[in-house]
Amino acid sequence: MTPLPDVLPIKPFTKPAQGEVTLPGSKSLTNRALLLAALCDNPVTLTGALFSDDTRIMAEALRRLGIPVTENEAEKTIHVEGQDGKVPAEHAELFVGNAGTAARFLTALCAAAPRGVFKIDGVPQMRKRPMKGLIDTLRAQGAKITCTGEEGFFPITIEAHGLKGGEVTIDASESSQMLSALLMVAPLATAPIDLSLIGNVRWPFIQMTTRLMEKFGQPHLGIIGQPHSRIACGTRYALIESGYAIEPDATAASYYAALPLVAGGEITLTHLRWGLQGDTDFLGVLEKAGLSVEETFDGFAVSFTPVSSRHGLTEEDFNEFSDTFLTLAAIAPLLEGTTKITGIAHTRKQETDRVAGMARELKKLGQQVIETEDSLEIHPRPLTPGVEIETYNDHRFAMSFAILGCHDLLKNGQPWLSIKNPACCAKTFPNFFDVLAKVWKDSHPK
Repeated sequence: MTPLPDVLPIKPFTKPAQGEVTLPGSKSLTNRALLLAALCDNPVTLTGALFSDDTRIMAEALRRLGIPVTENEAEKTIHVEGQDGKVPAEHAELFVGNAGTAARFLTALCAAAPRGVFKIDGVPQMRKRPMKGLIDTLRAQGAKITCTGEEGFFPITIEAHGLKGGEVTIDASESSQMLSALLMVAPLATAPIDLSLIGNVRWPFIQMTTRLMEKFGQPHLGIIGQPHSRIACGTRYALIESGYAIEPDATAASYYAALPLVAGGEITLTHLRWGLQGDTDFLGVLEKAGLSVEETFDGFAVSFTPVSSRHGLTEEDFNEFSDTFLTLAAIAPLLEGTTKITGIAHTRKQETDRVAGMARELKKLGQQVIETEDSLEIHPRPLTPGVEIETYNDHRFAMSFAILGCHDLLKNGQPWLSIKNPACCAKTFPNFFDVLAKVWKDSHPK
């Protein structure tokens, strides 16, 4: 992987984009599968797994909990020695960085242990990210959880006593990961869990979780769209085969799917399919903007010819696939007409305040932006060259604006936009800029 400078100028495409993009494994699926593999009664090898900051944090935490995890990055495999629902370690200190999935999943796993004392903390930004809904629910299930800083946030200490089952209520409106975490450990409870939901739930990620649980041996969970449901207990996690293949990351695909709208040409997103990930629906959003999308034997082929129009989107609700809203927002200056993005209030509490940050960077680029708590309305204006994009240590800012920078604004192939701290992409897509450089090279043969 090529070392990255503190500030990276983006080289525009002077010819239509061409080539194939091999995507990393899905972060959401890799971390879910790591947890479920740890709960299995047999060894499991994950293939096509993501190797990034977030997944390494998850794997290391499982090892600290006494669960053997062996990684082979060259082969993209992770081998997990399942512990049949047990947590071998009775004392552990876990560090989750700014990995929301790992934070919520590990909190639930530790609380579900029959005994033990576990301390969990992260970076300062993680201490601001929502945990209260999950903490309150796990307390009601019998865990003693002490917030050693601000109530409802990390750092926490968990004194585990297992999950007792019965009636439980959870508010997962701020993060669906809290509900996913509870669902995955619910079969370990001593009695069925009668679940009631409070507030809005982003169902595609919950459906990803339940379908993955079924693949790992759990009965069908009829929870999707239901305010009340029962989660059975007593069924052990098991994988019929010894391996599980992780899908390519649909969120990571959003950047390269948008590239033809910026530079023209055609890109093949290899091996990407309609699968467990709701973020694949973002391809439909790009189709409305003018992108041509075709599912082929090799994956999705996405293309755009410059003679076509790039359409602004009058109003698009991103509530159910919000990780991709930054991709659309970043290229909105190139679309014809206003683009309004809604359903994104919860992203103010992710790696950074993504709504405010996106508005701020677009304004630096000369755009007219109307910001509300839950939306961004972007009115295209001539782009301002020479801007350094602040990424707020958020990988999605770096990748989204890098795609915008591929637009040949100055008509001479010279960089006009730079990305600060491009290395933050290590969170989910460590070689993002190497892949972008390869596509540029494939598109500009000598």
